[in-house]
Amino acid sequence: MQINIPTEKLTGKGKKIVNKLRAKKSPPRWLITLTIIMAVALIGLLVYLKWPKPEPPVYPTVQAEPLTVEDVEIYVEYAGKITAKQHVEIRARVEGYLEKMFFDEGGYVEKNELLYSIDPKLYRARVEKANAQLLKNKALMEKAERDLQRIKPLYEQNAASQLDLDNAIAAYNAAQAEVVMSEADLAQAEIALSYTEVRSPISGFISESSADIGTLVGPGGKSLLATVVNSDTVEVNFSMTGLDYLKSKERNINLGKTIEERNWNPYVTITIADNREYPIKGMVDFADPKVDPNTGTFSVRAQMPNPDHILLPGQLTKVRLLMDVYENAIVVPTKALVIEKGGAYVFVLRKDSVVEKRFVELGPEVTNKVVIERGLGADEMIIVEGFHKLSHGMRVNPVAN
Repeated sequence: MQINIPTEKLTGKGKKIVNKLRAKKSPPRWLITLTIIMAVALIGLLVYLKWPKPEPPVYPTVQAEPLTVEDVEIYVEYAGKITAKQHVEIRARVEGYLEKMFFDEGGYVEKNELLYSIDPKLYRARVEKANAQLLKNKALMEKAERDLQRIKPLYEQNAASQLDLDNAIAAYNAAQAEVVMSEADLAQAEIALSYTEVRSPISGFISESSADIGTLVGPGGKSLLATVVNSDTVEVNFSMTGLDYLKSKERNINLGKTIEERNWNPYVTITIADNREYPIKGMVDFADPKVDPNTGTFSVRAQMPNPDHILLPGQLTKVRLLMDVYENAIVVPTKALVIEKGGAYVFVLRKDSVVEKRFVELGPEVTNKVVIERGLGADEMIIVEGFHKLSHGMRVNPVAN
């Protein structure tokens, strides 16, 4: 930068000062430019620092959790009735007066144990009579045999006629038949005599006696004497609807049949009188092949071990039947589902924290969880709370549940 000051009017000292100023050089232009740039930058920095910062976006906070894969057991409940596997009525098979009773009512009796005795006098006399008749007929048969043996050589010597031989043969055959008949009569009489001792056909608990000592029992009198119940194993009977049967067929479940290739088979649990669950499970062993047209149900039976005789025949119970098992099923909490007219959906959390509205196909619901038949993968995350404020494609702030 050049400084131009007129020197003609200046004195000697002023000229010296002006000349000194003229001797000094102006600063370079780049330095001035740099100074201006730095000043502008400083002003810009000050403005940036003082300028109010924009607030960061606020994303809705939601709770997310990974999907679970588990075996889901499907149960159905029915009203059932317990019956004894063996329930035998003890009846008098011959007529007579009841003489003695050899058991404690309500106690346990063994198979073939003597329970009652009926007056045997008449039947013992019949045995003796039949035995005497048998002895008589055997003697007549022996005589007929000796007569035949005498006639045969006489007939061969023409000392006896053909008629004599035929009569001897007929007499011997008739005597043989009489012996056989007498043997049958004797056996029948002995069987009738054995029926005067009434024995238990099975082992089990015996009921109260239905006939008192001295009562006329048998065909012309009271025949029912008592009842023996074998309840070491009981049967649980209940009825299923035709719809349940159809559902079981759709899942290839055949009630009453055991499939070894499958990891499970239909079993039942029941409740006892105090509503506690009986600790032993029973297996379904029978399903009626026809439906009762009056009720629309069919009968199903399960065998239930009863070693401690806790279960009583005739008792009503609640039956819980394992109908099906969804193995390695994807389940979601019921609270994570949204059900509307178009179907059911959940919100799936992607890795970039964006939610996706996903329609799913529902299976059965068990204990606040729903089986997902189709629509979700096992490695995905879903929103379980806070989804009511979401829409498809929205970014969220997920937190672990």
